[in-house]
Amino acid sequence: MFVDTHSHVYLDAFQEDLDEVILRSKQGNVERVLLPNIDLESLPKLLELCQKDAQLFRPMIGLHPCDVFENFEETLAALEPYIISHKAIAIGETGIDLYWKKDNLELQQASFIRQIEWAKKYQLPLVIHARDSFQEIFEVLDKYNDEHLRGVFHCFTGGEEEIARVKSYGNFYFGIGGSATYPKNNYHSVLPSIPFEKLVLETDAPFLAPVPFRGKRNEPAYIPHIAEFVAKSLGCTIDEIAQQTTRNAFELFKLD
Repeated sequence: MFVDTHSHVYLDAFQEDLDEVILRSKQGNVERVLLPNIDLESLPKLLELCQKDAQLFRPMIGLHPCDVFENFEETLAALEPYIISHKAIAIGETGIDLYWKKDNLELQQASFIRQIEWAKKYQLPLVIHARDSFQEIFEVLDKYNDEHLRGVFHCFTGGEEEIARVKSYGNFYFGIGGSATYPKNNYHSVLPSIPFEKLVLETDAPFLAPVPFRGKRNEPAYIPHIAEFVAKSLGCTIDEIAQQTTRNAFELFKLD
């Protein structure tokens, strides 16, 4: 059994063949697909998908850093009630992105901090998007991390220094996705430094498809290819990766 801990299957990229995508996920033993929200407009489709197959799909509620604008406080206020009403399993995805958005760091930081407060208030894990922004993310976590905060660095792309920093926060996991399989990232050498009990798998579908599907639309059924890469990097079997990462995901997100 596998868990795809981060997948945007509710986006329009899956509109034409959603049922087939769901079938392939189950045929590939991907039995839980966790859906991170990105903005207010995308939420209805996400929730509809969770109603369509409540066993497979689980909702997260949050505001993506690339969707943080001047009115972000109004957006967050509209999103917050859904955390309880739809039994969200996490807050996110949130964080800071300085690759696509370089001119509104203060707004992104404020939105991130508000969602950290949600994670503590509702006792839910935080799903962190960190693109070209590890230092800025760490500066916020240095101030707000405590024993009540847990979460995952989604699509983790850091090296030894970033791994050590994340480990120092005590209760954060590492989301490994398709980009780890790209040769230029040299992730074979990085993965052994990540604690096995803090490792989870994700696709970030429809983005970042793993080798051998790089450049194509990603989907949850490709999780076994990521698991195979991780297994080779760690010198263990795919079954061991499936068992451990599923255990980790169930522990982090309190899945049933």
